[in-house]
Amino acid sequence: MGRIITVGRQFGSGGRELGRRLAELIGAEYYDKEIITEIAKHTSLSEEYVKNLIECKPHNLYPITIGKSIAYVGDYQLMQQQSVYSAQNAIIKDLASKSDCVIVGRCADYILRDQNPFRIFVYAEMDSRIKRCMSRIESGEKFSEKEIKRHIKEIDKGRAKYYEYYTGKEWGDMENYDLCINTTNSVIKDIVPAIARIFNK
Repeated sequence: MGRIITVGRQFGSGGRELGRRLAELIGAEYYDKEIITEIAKHTSLSEEYVKNLIECKPHNLYPITIGKSIAYVGDYQLMQQQSVYSAQNAIIKDLASKSDCVIVGRCADYILRDQNPFRIFVYAEMDSRIKRCMSRIESGEKFSEKEIKRHIKEIDKGRAKYYEYYTGKEWGDMENYDLCINTTNSVIKDIVPAIARIFNK
């Protein structure tokens, strides 16, 4: 069993970039969106639907299979959620068994708890997160700070509910992590080398 690092993150905190850069510096595999792709393959659900189940509230009418739409309620929705989590669980355990890795989100810290991963949580003040999100918006697109702030809160709320439902723990609670990193007004690439030294001893 190699080194396993999991990264939980608030939306807009730079956690995804931090995880990717950390993996590069310590020579580990990096897994993020790839997990969603694999879940979609295993369940025959669309990647967009899988992403919404993991990070957002699914809509009552949503394209849940590739090229198809179906209305679902109650037990059917629960069945889909459990199917996605089951696939996610198996995929994350399989990836972690192969090599040193950094896994972003997906309840990986809980799923891999028996392997004692190093658990990181990345957070930042709201103003900093808004600025980071605005800097990544493609030219021509216009969103107000109010709209971006609302989007950030919606994503975080979805992540928190998903995490708490499957783990029974509070998302972002520092007691659930080995290292909590405040990236407020920080340049991610400048702080990652210091973090990498923890794993390159």
